[in-house]
Amino acid sequence: MLLAGVAPLPAELGFMPLDELVRVPPGDLEERVLLAVDCANARRLGPDPALLERAKLVVDVDHHHDNTRFGSVNLVVADASSTAEIVRDLLRELEVPLTSAIAEALYVGLVTDTGRFQYSNTTPKALRLAAELVEAGADVHGIFRHVYETVQFAKLKLLARALDRAQLFEGGRLLVSHLLRSDFEEVGAEEPYSEGIIDYLRQAEGAELVALIREPPSDGGPKRRVSLRSSRDEVDVSALARRSGGGGHRQAAGFASEASVEEITEFIRRGFVEATDGADAADAAAGE
Repeated sequence: MLLAGVAPLPAELGFMPLDELVRVPPGDLEERVLLAVDCANARRLGPDPALLERAKLVVDVDHHHDNTRFGSVNLVVADASSTAEIVRDLLRELEVPLTSAIAEALYVGLVTDTGRFQYSNTTPKALRLAAELVEAGADVHGIFRHVYETVQFAKLKLLARALDRAQLFEGGRLLVSHLLRSDFEEVGAEEPYSEGIIDYLRQAEGAELVALIREPPSDGGPKRRVSLRSSRDEVDVSALARRSGGGGHRQAAGFASEASVEEITEFIRRGFVEATDGADAADAAAGE
């Protein structure tokens, strides 16, 4: 398993068997098949642009509808609830027994990508898969406790700063907040600690689009990273993210930027207004 970069793994995933995870590509990459899982584009693989060229074969397995099909072989199922669901289908075709260890790993992917079975991608197939994984030995309570109830105190302090900075625009329909690099340093938080904070912000009543702009600790990457969440089907945040080289799902996407917090906020506001004005006009025309 390869995860490029130096950012530490999220603490809530510490219970998973990740001891053999490597952070730099192996020296014999030319003899290996590169299996890219849940990566919408090649940039998600890491900073080494030669990675795809060096691998013997690249297999792209994903469920993002805007996947760029960067693989030699592309298995992209846009209506799947999660890449975990696609992997389960693959294992079935390969007649791989569903062990408790495999079931637990797949359940983590399924439950997190569906937002604990609350997002719109929670399909009947996803729920049937959850039941199958539980029957195979996935520890539902244990996974919930580790993933959702193992929160570092520094992350709670980071959340407090994001809540304090939250601003409403367009009559409360757009909510934007930001985290500064100094916030991470002052509370003793790493970049992964910001994971999930946007899900607290999206609970604001009336908010149709929520954005979290963050300045992660300096790691040589982009100066700012932006997460977007939409509660309205007509607002495709992946389209907004693609304008800045990002991507994702219709209702959950992100991008990186060197622009200022104020410039990013205005970019998001304009995109939201364009999307909602067009949708509202279409609704009005349909009602006439």
